Amino acid sequence: MNRTNENSLMEVDYPHEEEEDPFLALVEYARSMLWPVSEEEEEAAGDKYDPYRNGSETGGPGWSWIASRILKTCTAYSSGVTVAILLSDLFQAWNKQHRAGAPKKRPEIVKQLKKNHRRTKLSNTVTIDSIYEKNFLSLNSVLEAVIIDVFVLPGTNIHMLTLGDFWSSNTIDLYLHRRYYDMVDPHSGILKKGREVFLTGCYLRTAREGSGSPRLLPTEYLVILLDEDKDDDAILIGAHLCLDSFSSISLDAANSGVSYALYARQVLGNQSNNKKHNIVNGKQITLVDTDGVKLTFLLWGEQVLLANLLSVGSMLALDQPYISSTEEIAIETSYKFCLEYGSATKLYLVPFIQHEEQVCVALTQNRYQSSRLLGAIDPSQGPKVSQVTLPCDSEGSIDFSNYPFQSFISDLRDKMTGISLYGVVTEILRENNTSEVVFSLKIEDKTGATCAKLRFAESWSLGRLSVGHVVYIAGLTCSKTKQNRLEVLWFGKDDGASLVNLSCMPALLNSSCLHKSSCLVDLSSSTSYMHICRIWLDRINHCYVNTTFSHSLCGRFVNERSGGVFECSFCRCNCNDAELVRTFDLKITLADESAKVLVWCTGQTATELLQISADEFYELPELGKILYHIFVSNQNMGPYFVGMDFCGSKDNLNRETDAYSWEITRALKK
Repeated sequence: MNRTNENSLMEVDYPHEEEEDPFLALVEYARSMLWPVSEEEEEAAGDKYDPYRNGSETGGPGWSWIASRILKTCTAYSSGVTVAILLSDLFQAWNKQHRAGAPKKRPEIVKQLKKNHRRTKLSNTVTIDSIYEKNFLSLNSVLEAVIIDVFVLPGTNIHMLTLGDFWSSNTIDLYLHRRYYDMVDPHSGILKKGREVFLTGCYLRTAREGSGSPRLLPTEYLVILLDEDKDDDAILIGAHLCLDSFSSISLDAANSGVSYALYARQVLGNQSNNKKHNIVNGKQITLVDTDGVKLTFLLWGEQVLLANLLSVGSMLALDQPYISSTEEIAIETSYKFCLEYGSATKLYLVPFIQHEEQVCVALTQNRYQSSRLLGAIDPSQGPKVSQVTLPCDSEGSIDFSNYPFQSFISDLRDKMTGISLYGVVTEILRENNTSEVVFSLKIEDKTGATCAKLRFAESWSLGRLSVGHVVYIAGLTCSKTKQNRLEVLWFGKDDGASLVNLSCMPALLNSSCLHKSSCLVDLSSSTSYMHICRIWLDRINHCYVNTTFSHSLCGRFVNERSGGVFECSFCRCNCNDAELVRTFDLKITLADESAKVLVWCTGQTATELLQISADEFYELPELGKILYHIFVSNQNMGPYFVGMDFCGSKDNLNRETDAYSWEITRALKK
């Protein structure tokens, strides 16, 4: 992580003495209070930190989890938060997510297997404890289970499996589907105590519907996990599942009743709803065998649930797959046949074990953070932690979603995912060289600046976001382009992707833990972009009040074209009547005991300052507007707490705001 980052990052010079950011200080304080690192843990870890130590996420949350949770709570409590509220919410959320209060007594077989468990959870995985808590299980949920017991219901031939998992103290019984009955033979059956399985497509029979405890009804969608390091599994793979290769498959032989056992060394990926290939409500999964030959594994209808059990990079064995002609189903492939999940098909999986990468803690951690993990009471001592262990996927991309420290722009490198950044917007515009909805966002922090491409499924969905606004953005990925330039991407529909505009957050002004007050006289010498000030509209010598239309999706002013068409130059689209909102364009002078400053604002902020809505002001007769203007210009209106963002640039003034380099983003009359 020490390579230089050319072509995409612009270094910014800052004074050595940086003003402390209240939000960043709050994140560090929350971590130090709720998840302190003991001296014993520091000595045991040495200079390395592993957030996944002991085989589970017990090392406390990452920096981005704490930051995201604080902002989520602030959004929920728009009237304001306290440190006590935030700490309580963080503690409860983390305990709920990781079942810290659950009984620790688990079956002994689960304890033994857990020692070597390093597999990453699948995206739809739920725990058995959560099933008991919610008394609910969705059809696409995944259970990563361990077989605790196999038995037959007395007086019947119904086979049952008792299942546990690595995260739960409870167990649950499953009615085994009859297609797997031949696999529970007491002498040669593979479904036995200690075997790990993945299953999905389960229906829950709750306690009130039958017996005194919940049970899982039979499901066809079960995958048996194998471990190549275990002798029995290695023999099964070599002696049975590797008998045939993709190249040896004959469509004529398959049609005559010949069955195959195939072993794909890698699951490459899947594609869904491919109408071009006539695969509607289905999935195509690409498999490659030991010879590098690729085949398509098709799932139809409800079978697509099986795709939830397969991860890219895993090894998949198919015993007795159905062989179908590609001509009959009209898909494009170099072979005349493909594989399907037939009535006799059994699936075995050697799951992809996510590799770990030792990531060096960047120098920015020394310069800008005071985490207790870094031992930065005295920065000259240097960090106690110099390396962090993070998961790495099969493509070599390192996941930073659980990184314990704040990430900075100067740290960005190729093949990074799950990155979170905190900084100020210095430029934002929609790209016009693509038919997709893509915006280019230039963000700046203490270490530099970079441009991120924000991709949206349909339209802009982040509300008003402008130059000078302070933002927290999570779910970023970094990769190199063909021109060897670093590209920072954000996909709005991805899990974990979020963007919070702190400048426009309602709780900001009411929460003393999120800000510190400034005087207007300090604005010119401050290095911060966002300030909270206590001001008056006092004997104003300049006040411009006007109403206009704005685009409800982005909050930007619209332009009226010929024919009564309203155009948003930011979103580069025409706006229908439902998307038009009347708003203020207010330019005004603010004052406190120390100075006066010209500012501008719009929307709800202007309404709060003027104590009248844009629609009400527009409906006033011309004389009424003049009188109201005079009233505002000659009254001591206030005091207000206002959030002010610097929306100008170091070289020239912002085009949207003319001579007004400060925008009021929030206002509250006290």
